Amino acid sequence: QVQLVESGGGLVQPGGSLRLSCAASGSIFSISTMGWYRQAPGKERESVAELPTGGRPKYADSVKGRFTISRDYDKNLVFLQMNNLQPEDTAVYYCHGLISPWNNEYEYWGQGTQVTVSS
Repeated sequence: QVQLVESGGGLVQPGGSLRLSCAASGSIFSISTMGWYRQAPGKERESVAELPTGGRPKYADSVKGRFTISRDYDKNLVFLQMNNLQPEDTAVYYCHGLISPWNNEYEYWGQGTQVTVSS
């Protein structure tokens, strides 16, 4: 059983910063990619950032230059450093992974963490 657990959300003023963390645990053979999605009220879930194993990060245009994704490959962690946060960044942020417990790859999601940007 593979689990993704996020932490680090909260309330921040416009222009502030937050760092999200996500830990993948359980029976993990390999991870092809980990990343972050978000879903704002009344909107569809969207990809924010993705970092394939051994690859280069990909960002949504709306967060380029403000958000940075990184991974600790040894500990199966993924981070999202969010700077210069704006009210439109308010959403539930979900950790996402394409993970192989053995020889098949499955999609996994965390439970979500709320990020609220407001003065």
